Amino acid sequence: MQPVSYPGTMSPWEPGALSLAVYVFLVLVFMAVQLFIAYWPGEKKETIEKIRPYECGVIPTGSARLRYPVPFYLVAIFFLIFDVEGAYIFTWAVGYDDLGWAGWMQMTFFIVLLLVGLAYIWRKGGLDWRTSYKIK
Repeated sequence: MQPVSYPGTMSPWEPGALSLAVYVFLVLVFMAVQLFIAYWPGEKKETIEKIRPYECGVIPTGSARLRYPVPFYLVAIFFLIFDVEGAYIFTWAVGYDDLGWAGWMQMTFFIVLLLVGLAYIWRKGGLDWRTSYKIK
């Protein structure tokens, strides 16, 4: 008697399901062997240098919590905004011939909207570097 299976589903008795299970098993065995090979010959001595939080040659002193001035974060956010803008414009430029006038109008609207955002940021002083911020 054949097990009942619905169209588009794979029963556990089909050859494809068995080969998938064998593949998953072999991958797990391979990963375990690789981890063992990486662990086995390694040196396991704990020294002061190895248990430090950072092994970059700089001895950590003080707190790791540093206060960054607000303009640092503003520059990071502005960069992300305008970097994404560039990705959209380059994508539009690649498909320019296929998009036609409708694509041109949509990209014009997109660029105008970003220019309005840039003007807003500029007016609010987000690009003003004359103000000095002191870290306390």
